[in-house]
Amino acid sequence: MLLNTNTNKYNKDVMNNFKFIDLFAGIGGFRKAFENNNFNCVFSSEIDKACQEVYYNNYQEKPFGDIQLINPLDIPDHDVLTAGFPCQPFSICGRRKGFEDTRGTLFFSICKILEAKKPKVALLENVKHLLHHDKGNTLKVILNSLEYLGYHVSFKILNAINFGVAQNRERLIIIATKDKKFLFESINYSYEFKPIKFFLDKSHTDFEFLDKSDYTLINSPKIQSSGLFFVGYRNKGIWKTGIRPNTEHLSRVHRQPNRIYSDLGVHPTLPSQETSGRFFIYLSDEDKVRKLTINECYRIMGFPENFQKHSSKSESYKQIGNSVCIPMVERIAENILKYHLLNNDYESQTKINRIISNTQKLECA
Repeated sequence: MLLNTNTNKYNKDVMNNFKFIDLFAGIGGFRKAFENNNFNCVFSSEIDKACQEVYYNNYQEKPFGDIQLINPLDIPDHDVLTAGFPCQPFSICGRRKGFEDTRGTLFFSICKILEAKKPKVALLENVKHLLHHDKGNTLKVILNSLEYLGYHVSFKILNAINFGVAQNRERLIIIATKDKKFLFESINYSYEFKPIKFFLDKSHTDFEFLDKSDYTLINSPKIQSSGLFFVGYRNKGIWKTGIRPNTEHLSRVHRQPNRIYSDLGVHPTLPSQETSGRFFIYLSDEDKVRKLTINECYRIMGFPENFQKHSSKSESYKQIGNSVCIPMVERIAENILKYHLLNNDYESQTKINRIISNTQKLECA
């Protein structure tokens, strides 16, 4: 089921005055989540021109371009650094102590900013496979670099499905804190999901339906523990001989993208390329298959209905596939506040927590 959208309401009643910067900002998923928790964005950086355009249209701010050209001392002071950074190959893994192992990577730019500005919290996001990149050496260098800079480091794979959206999207979250370690166990997860059908447009002039000859449904499909409900394949016409019944249209090269999932389950991870073939869902009430609309894709990432998208449809699909699940980041930002990871004034923070608790009790009454 969807998480209560009022969980962040109490934060709006208590101004926290904390500042954050938005690196590798994309279209501003991190920004939206932190602003929903009353943080103030003081700097952003994004090199992609199309993303800069969307960012400006939504936040009235054009992000700085190439992060490698930023002088860290020119960045405003901030409490939290956020970054959905790309995973570039690390040429030297674990041979020396500290973040010098990361020279030549974009992560090194993050390290330089952390060293210069010393924010109390850094929130980093990447694909789950970073865990295994270069047999785990890449993650080891990242964690060691953050510890070398004086941070306590926690990391965990989080799934968007546990934050109220109909998408099985796993991402590696790394949180570095100055004063005490972030506890992922403190996050309030939801282990029930609301299926795709509750996120779909009621009507649309641009629905893209597949002809019945363009797909094959399988017999007796079953919903998976992940929430995925695989029901059929798009017809690809590759390697027709020597395959099992009802799988003759499965591409032997790219299995996952050709799969069709029911609207009674969740969608697999939205990809960054429209041509990768996902986005097609089976409408259980209509016995039809169609492509998710742009609005539906943004909805199952937690973006608000009034978010201004790029004018190019293919660009919009790409941008949402590269973004972050807003409700997931909202919950992280909420816990950063809740457990006073930014405020050394314990007495003041206790007072804020008491206000938060009383507000929640009133809402539940």
